[in-house]
Amino acid sequence: MKLLSIETSCDDTAISIMEIQGGITNASFKVLANSSNSQIQIHIPYGGVYPVLAKREHAKNLPIILEASLKQAKLDKKATPVDAIAVTYGPGLEMCLWEGITFAKDLAKKWMVPLIPVNHMEGHVLSVFGKGKGKFSVSRVKTPMLSLLVSGGHTQLVLTKKWMDYEIIGQTLDDAVGEAFDKVARMLDLPYPGGPQISKLAELERQKKRTSSFAFPRPMLKSKDFNFSFSGLKTAVLYYIRDNGPLTPELKSAIALEFENSAIECLVHKT
Repeated sequence: MKLLSIETSCDDTAISIMEIQGGITNASFKVLANSSNSQIQIHIPYGGVYPVLAKREHAKNLPIILEASLKQAKLDKKATPVDAIAVTYGPGLEMCLWEGITFAKDLAKKWMVPLIPVNHMEGHVLSVFGKGKGKFSVSRVKTPMLSLLVSGGHTQLVLTKKWMDYEIIGQTLDDAVGEAFDKVARMLDLPYPGGPQISKLAELERQKKRTSSFAFPRPMLKSKDFNFSFSGLKTAVLYYIRDNGPLTPELKSAIALEFENSAIECLVHKT
């Protein structure tokens, strides 16, 4: 069967088409098309995703990306090109999600095929597979398996006991780690998206063989559970900037290095 998938949970508009063979225990997937549109340039002036603009861009881009995906997969849009449609129903920005859901519902009605709601975070669990030539077989992966999800708005440890059976065994109690990266980047006056900018500065410091001359806290590192917390780390950065300004390029790089070291140590230790 052929499955068309639609993703509009935040600021990226994405459509993929996969060819699927086998059943639950031996399913295999081949990516026939994978098209997306990034809105980063549009949201840079706002320092983050502006939901109304993101919704508008999804409405504009979905028909264009659908056309490109069908062409890439060599499918005829005039016929019924796929056997089912999957769409992200959450979590995400509500108005952005609804743009994708409405588009998917209209397509499913037009082509008279089933519509399948997909959890955004489940998508992240499975997204690490199918790299290389775009092929993935369920039989290659042994369960139970542990997934660390560190998307922009979520930080979770998910135990997959068997396929389609998930348990969240740990998660952030406040900010997601990606959110903390972006907020610290704003404190350092780094351009949006800030997370990659912090990592770039930190990596340059490592290449220069520099180590941190000060330490930020490692929140909940020794707690007897698998949960995370990043709001205190973010506040520690805020106070350090307040007490050690002005923000020279050297200070920005030093803070970026120590902040990333602290955040990643927490993620690695708990995992």
